[in-house]
Amino acid sequence: MSNKTTPTDASVEAFVAAVPNEARREDAQTLLRLLSDVSGEAPRMWGPTIVGFGTYDYTYDSGRSGKWLRIGFSPRKRENVVYLMGGFEQHTDLLSRLGKYKTGKSCLYISRLANVDLDVLRELMVASLAEMAEKYPSGA
Repeated sequence: MSNKTTPTDASVEAFVAAVPNEARREDAQTLLRLLSDVSGEAPRMWGPTIVGFGTYDYTYDSGRSGKWLRIGFSPRKRENVVYLMGGFEQHTDLLSRLGKYKTGKSCLYISRLANVDLDVLRELMVASLAEMAEKYPSGA
């Protein structure tokens, strides 16, 4: 079984420019700049709605394997989703200083970037990328 969400050749800039909500579009432009800077990677569309930076190959205990983005974001209708594949358990100190957010397994949900401390968000991104580099050092 392969992943439904895979890298595409769609334009990241066109995707971000087409985000219908102006505030969400501005946040997406900020996230694009921030993640480009933090990751040192070129952005790439993953499926129709996720902007990803870098990749890693994984294999689950079940034997299922694939390729996924190391870090990324998606400007959704209600909130921005930041994909931090390193998880959050070890970052309670940073999360306590971040501001207003919710989390999922590897998803950080932020309604508006104005509601969080961007310096702390940057620290979380750097930490997530460092964990991914340690866990998956041979990323493409």
